[in-house]
Formats: sequence, structure tokens, C-alpha cells
Amino acid sequence: MARGVAGPEIERLIQLLARLPGLGPRSARRAALHLIRRKELLLGPLAEAFARANESVVVCRTCGSVDTRDPCTICCDGSRDASTIVVVEDVSDLWALERSGAVTGAYHVLGGTLSALDGRGPDDLNIETLVQRASRPEVGEVILALNATVDGQTTAHYVTDLLQTASVKVTRLAHGVPVGGELDYLDEGTLSAAIRQRTPF
Repeated sequence: MARGVAGPEIERLIQLLARLPGLGPRSARRAALHLIRRKELLLGPLAEAFARANESVVVCRTCGSVDTRDPCTICCDGSRDASTIVVVEDVSDLWALERSGAVTGAYHVLGGTLSALDGRGPDDLNIETLVQRASRPEVGEVILALNATVDGQTTAHYVTDLLQTASVKVTRLAHGVPVGGELDYLDEGTLSAAIRQRTPF
């Protein structure tokens, strides 16, 4: 059994860092050591930023994103196109779409996907609020920007069925060949989707 190499405070720091996505125990040790070596420059300011975030971060009641205000910065942006709602699984997906600069509409974060294996049903997701928002007269389109996984597609079909009561167009992201992609490196499912969803040139 491995023994601790430092005091309990440092071991606790390593354990908590190891819980972060993309960090295992070895990476967490390296990150902890880096923070400790630069205590005044990194560790102190980071601890202060964590404390402030812990006190001020809230979930937006409108779209389900996270911010330091409610409604969030995006929902308060008057230049957004209120006629379009882009539905995403998680806040990280929202941030990815924002980085692309391709979305001018509003967002709605479901908080996951339907998953029988994980015990996640419709009541565990932010779906009811979406149906209410989509039923507003100014909304004309709901874009389902969900991952192309089995759970993502199951969720997309479920949400589409619920949105039939609202008079909105429901669309989804195109699937297929990525920009800069080479056909030889793509899997059969991606190639099939690209052929089925071909567009005029």
C-alpha cells in the first residue's frame, strides 16, 4: 500500500485535483506541486477565485447555464435572436458553441441526456422549462445541438415529441464529414450520415 509523501493538507489537495476531468493521480500530484512551488503567484489567487466562485456562481433559471447572475449574461443580452433556442446537453457544450461564434439565438441546457443505464429519466432533465419557452409566440425554431450518441439521439427524439404541442420548427445539427477531414480516416457511421445529409454544392 502506498504511503503519503506529504502532510494531510497536501494529500487532500492532490485527491481533490485528481477528481477533475483529465487529471489522474499522477497529473494531480504534478499540478499540486506546481501550485505549491508558486504559492504566492498561483495557489493563493486560485484559492481566492475558488472561494469567490463558490459564493457567487448560480444556475440561470431561464436557460440552465451557470453564471454569477440570474438571468445569466447570455439571457440578458438584448442582441440575441429570441426566435431561436439552441438546446445543449451541458454548459460545456454551450461554451463550445459560443466559441464558434455561430449561434446568435438563446440557449437551453438540459443538464444531461436520458439514460436508462445511469438511471436518468425525463424528470432529471430541464425539459419542462424548454417546452414552456418553446411555446412562447416569439420562438420559431428549436435547434437540438445534442451529441451524436445513443443517449443524445434518444433524448432528441423524446424532446421532439414533446415539442409537437408547440408551433415551432425543430431541427438538429448536421452530422458527417468535419471541416478539414479526410474520408479515409472517418468511421462508417460518420460517412453514412454524411451521404444521407448531403447538400447542394
